Amino acid sequence: MRKSIFPKFYFKKLFLRLGAERISRKALERFTFIVEEKMKELASEAYFLARHAGRKTVLHSDIIIAKKRCFE
Repeated sequence: MRKSIFPKFYFKKLFLRLGAERISRKALERFTFIVEEKMKELASEAYFLARHAGRKTVLHSDIIIAKKRCFE
């Protein structure tokens, strides 16, 4: 599997804080991959919204709208 831009130990810590006793390496890699893909989708949508509005800057409102489009 390719190298992620997100550190896997962060997600491992997240699972442990949520009560998991262990998480397999393969599950952690898959989870990291999925999170990265969804974040790329969110960032791309927010950027599209800013460009569509004629801006170079991505605003908080772009993130909120992108989140609704990507996750709801």
